Amino acid sequence: MHLNSVPINAWEQWVRQISVQKADGLVITGDISEGDDVVPQLQRIADHINLPVYFILGNHDFYGSTFQATRQNVIHACRASSQLHYLTDLSALPISAATYLLGEDGWADGTVGNYEESTIHLNDFERIGDFKASGQFTWKQKLHDIGSESAKRLRTKLEQLPSDTHQVLVLTHAPPFREACWYEGKTTDDNWAPFFVAGQVGNALLEFSSRRPDCKVTVLCGHTHHAGVAKMTASLRVHTGAASLGHPNIAATITVTSHELAITQHNDAD
Repeated sequence: MHLNSVPINAWEQWVRQISVQKADGLVITGDISEGDDVVPQLQRIADHINLPVYFILGNHDFYGSTFQATRQNVIHACRASSQLHYLTDLSALPISAATYLLGEDGWADGTVGNYEESTIHLNDFERIGDFKASGQFTWKQKLHDIGSESAKRLRTKLEQLPSDTHQVLVLTHAPPFREACWYEGKTTDDNWAPFFVAGQVGNALLEFSSRRPDCKVTVLCGHTHHAGVAKMTASLRVHTGAASLGHPNIAATITVTSHELAITQHNDAD
């Protein structure tokens, strides 16, 4: 969403779009803003949109700050609000009979593609305090550790789902699989994958899907700003949402019944 780059007229249009939907809730898969602006933007959303807001954080949300400081500020804001729900800090939430919602920030962790020969240098390394403090020779390990922590939290949430869970909606930021990392209609190569695919989160999802083939898993992610759908197994599907900087849109409508969880992507998000 990058709300720090959104002019007021585009913001007002987005609020009107949401109002027309008559929705029961709003889900956001990260990159709300940057650093100290994340909490004010979340509070702005809560003030203007009379809906529960379920969200996770993306890499840009930590710019100009650290992981710990940003998460602490967001958690504090959510505990003071009945509308804001930071899913990384929460266990799975029931949204209908046998259907649950959960989320995890996730992180592109250097485990997919070729990190050593990649020519990519992320702004993350310059603008997130944890990377600046550690130095470039520790960046690969740092990426791996952040990805491992995310995967561990996700596994715990998935393992805690009741045995009769029929379907689960999972929010994360970076695509958890190469096949879900879209750019201009194509999926990523070895050069970009280390910094755009959350490989360990993907492994956690595949493990759960293999163990619980009876449970339909629908993953929503973003990060690449380009849309696509990847069917990983018969019961595991990943929807990557598109985004246009400065022009927030509704990427998709989620319809939940006791027997089905359907995603209808909006053309105006492409």
